[in-house]
Amino acid sequence: MADEITRAGPVHGDSAKQNIETLEHSTPVNNHGKTFAASSMDPAHRARVEKSLKRKLDARCSLFVLIYILNYLDRNNIASARLRGLQTDLNLDDAQYSTCLSILYVGYILMQVPSNMFINRIQRPSLYISCAMLVWGLISTLTGNTHNFTGIVLVRFFLGFVEAAFLPGALLIQSKWYTRKELTTRNAILFCGNIISNAFSALVGAGVLSNMQGVLGWAAWRWLFWIEGAVTMATAITAGFILPDLPHNSRGFTAEELEVAQLRMIEDVGEADEDSANAGVFDGLIMAVKDVKIYLMMITFTAYVVGLSFNAFFPTLTGTLGFDYVPTLLMSSPPWAFSCIISLFNAWHADRTQEKFWHIIGPILGGMVGFIISMATDNIAARYVALFLQAASYAGFIVFYSWISSSFPRPPAKRAVAIALINAFSQLGNVAGSYVWNLKENGYRRSYGIVTAMFGITIIGCLAFRAILANLNRKLEEGERAWETQADVAEHTAEMEHMDSPDEALRMQKGFRYLV
Repeated sequence: MADEITRAGPVHGDSAKQNIETLEHSTPVNNHGKTFAASSMDPAHRARVEKSLKRKLDARCSLFVLIYILNYLDRNNIASARLRGLQTDLNLDDAQYSTCLSILYVGYILMQVPSNMFINRIQRPSLYISCAMLVWGLISTLTGNTHNFTGIVLVRFFLGFVEAAFLPGALLIQSKWYTRKELTTRNAILFCGNIISNAFSALVGAGVLSNMQGVLGWAAWRWLFWIEGAVTMATAITAGFILPDLPHNSRGFTAEELEVAQLRMIEDVGEADEDSANAGVFDGLIMAVKDVKIYLMMITFTAYVVGLSFNAFFPTLTGTLGFDYVPTLLMSSPPWAFSCIISLFNAWHADRTQEKFWHIIGPILGGMVGFIISMATDNIAARYVALFLQAASYAGFIVFYSWISSSFPRPPAKRAVAIALINAFSQLGNVAGSYVWNLKENGYRRSYGIVTAMFGITIIGCLAFRAILANLNRKLEEGERAWETQADVAEHTAEMEHMDSPDEALRMQKGFRYLV
């Protein structure tokens, strides 16, 4: 772990003063030229400024929820379109249809790390996200214009390639604004978009597919792509004006609010949330691949995703209860509404207690109970209750994402790669999960056995990760630092805190501990 913990010591380097002159994260100045000193604000006034800041930020980041819903719908509406003739009209056999599903993840996996590295280096990530959304909305509409296997495979590949920018990018942007005491709850609100999509995507598809067949001479499944893609593009245009950028340059905030936003991130871990001016393009990637924690989280998170693969087959699993098509769709929604409530409460409590491990393991254990019930009985009521427990296991998944961000707090270039790399690798779990649920015998009991084992692997991985962080915390208590601070970053931290020297700013890090 030599790359993770370095001995505390003074910051040296003759270039520090030159670096600070080029920093873009300068202290905000009002219209009269007066510099705001958030670190010396009256506590009551700062509380009012911070409250106003978070109110504006929460309102603007709430758009991420809608974007996530559209992201999910554009990616998965092919399943609904299949029910109304897509596979027949395009002359696809089952193997070709499966290829159309899996090819999306090829582009999705390839693009996540480069995209997040780019987002971390630009000044207007809101424009990048909105442009990516506009492009994937256009690509989604083009799915409705395909006429053969080659066309739809190409469209699906590029759809995943462009959609990859959203989720890691949204998580990175939120980690640049919210402290570790706030991030899990905000991530939960974001992921409620995905949960809502699980609950209602089939119903949205059913509404379009049942009313648009033959309109203007086109099949209903084509209208599904055109309509949902158009909604995505319209939302993308507004996203460029609403989504926040960075705490030093975002529009719609006062100068005081922006300085408080930067100061909050400094106080959270003891260092300004910025990369050194001398950092190279690939420095974050190099730091990430040298960190053993990354690989443990990649394997653990992938096992978790395989365990959660039931969500793509939820209507099918609900159908094993023996009801007709419409009641089955209606019964598929309440477990996800329940999951949304549990996820929000679990995330809020994780933030309140600053604890991660049990807030991940608890929902997983509940899900395992649900799996065991589904394997052990044919009782309809018991199996339906089991579906609620399985859906609620998603709550730990959300906390896991915030554990990634809080475990790689600085520098942001490394955090950006960590978020994207772990999330990208975990998508292999979605590919594997699609094969897990091909085992239909005895009400998918063998499939339930596999996902139960995957949850067991997830628990073991979380135990190992917790032990690593606990060991790092013991080293921190002995006076070692969690990461190597660059001279210009330390000087800017001191400037924001109005300290006399970078060495004084470095002493702020002594209170930092990893969240376990």
